[in-house]
Amino acid sequence: MDSSMIRQAIHGTPAPIPATRRYADDGRTPNSRHPVLVYHGNDKATGGLAERLETLFAANDWPPQWRGGVFGYHHYHSVSHETLGVACGSATLMLGGEQGESLVVTAGDVLVLPAGTGHCRIDASADFELVAAYPPDQQDWDLCRPGDTDHAAACARIAAVAIPPQDPVTGARGALPMAWR
Repeated sequence: MDSSMIRQAIHGTPAPIPATRRYADDGRTPNSRHPVLVYHGNDKATGGLAERLETLFAANDWPPQWRGGVFGYHHYHSVSHETLGVACGSATLMLGGEQGESLVVTAGDVLVLPAGTGHCRIDASADFELVAAYPPDQQDWDLCRPGDTDHAAACARIAAVAIPPQDPVTGARGALPMAWR
C-alpha cells in the first residue's frame, strides 16, 4: 500500500475498492458468509511500511497485535476477524481451506479475513513480513485447525462474532461495513 493510498484512507479522499473472495464451508474449514477483502497495494518502497500499516490499522480501530508470517499449516480463527498487511516481501497463501485458492501477496497488500476463513502459507520470500491486527473486542484470537477442532462448535462461535464498525484500511466509510452486512 503506497503512502498516497494510506493518505487517501486516512484523510477521506476516495476509498480504495478491494477485491472480494468467497469460500464455502468445506466440512473441515467453516470459512464465512462474509467475503475476504483483498486490497492490492503498489508500494515499491517497503522501508517503514510496517509502521505505516500499523498506524493505518490503529487509526481505523483495528489495533495491531503482532508482526511475523503466516503459519505453514491450515488454520482459522473462530472468535475473531483478522487483517494481515504485507510489510515486506511476498508469499503464496492458500485461502479457504485445504481445497481453497492460492493467492500471491506482496508488500502493500492487505487481507481482511472474516472469522472462520482458512489460511495457510504455501511459500514465502526470505524477507516476508506482515502486520496483523484485530478489532478491539477480538484481541484474544484462537487457533483452530481443520480436523482438530469441533466443526459445529466452531461454526457457532463464528456466527456470534460481531461485525466491526470500521474497515481496517478505509474506516467507517469503507468496504467492510457495506460488504459484511
